[in-house]
Amino acid sequence: QVQFVESGGTLVQPGGSLRLSCAASGFRSEDYAVGWFRQAPGKEREGVSCISASDGSTYYADSVKGRFTISRDNAKNTVYLQMNSLKPEDPAVYYCAASLYPTLGEKPYDYWGQGTQVTVSS
Repeated sequence: QVQFVESGGTLVQPGGSLRLSCAASGFRSEDYAVGWFRQAPGKEREGVSCISASDGSTYYADSVKGRFTISRDNAKNTVYLQMNSLKPEDPAVYYCAASLYPTLGEKPYDYWGQGTQVTVSS
């Protein structure tokens, strides 16, 4: 089955850190740009970060710039999202997906995973 599998979501305190993993299954993620998205209850899904396939260029939403870092380990067929200084507005289900080009808009993306829940609470 061709998809991503996200993991790493859990409960963390405000100001804490978390690393999410996005493991590709059935295809080589290094051939694609990979994006991280999130959806909070009652809100639309939004792009958080993405990384290109060609040169590893990275892109971030303004709301996470300076706090989140996306990276990829092609040997493990996995993309990561390091989240630092987590804020009360960061809780959501986080998803990853693949696209032919890097963008924070979700329309071009495919191979969506089931998501992983991030909760920020003291």
